[in-house]
Amino acid sequence: MEKVTRFGVSIDTLLLSRFDKLIEKSGYQSRSEAFRDLIRGRLVSEEWTGEKAETVGILALVYSHDSRELTEILTRIQHKYLNIIVSSTHIHLDHHNCLEVIILKGQSKLIKKISDNLLTTRNVKHGKLIMTTTGQEIE
Repeated sequence: MEKVTRFGVSIDTLLLSRFDKLIEKSGYQSRSEAFRDLIRGRLVSEEWTGEKAETVGILALVYSHDSRELTEILTRIQHKYLNIIVSSTHIHLDHHNCLEVIILKGQSKLIKKISDNLLTTRNVKHGKLIMTTTGQEIE
């Protein structure tokens, strides 16, 4: 059986009430699981502040393929980082717009650099980097 530690927390009543409503809406079975997820989330964020930790990023880009040369520019940038970019998927959203999902694995500093380079490419309409870790240090 897994080792569990119980501890008490002092918290403002109104704040706890709001938290309880949020976790119920989210579908948590208990406060404990919600607290564990909050702690795990903070630990993942902390790993991203280190420059040597092995991290994972999921980058989503939305752009119009009608933009002249944009697809070629995005592909050229990705080819420069074959050792970091694990996979990419191209999805046609409609007759003009595309979604590119890129999975990156490596040091957080480099993943951020590559993502910023792609996100700031002229004519990329929108994008977002989701940052996580390999999970090696999180229980």
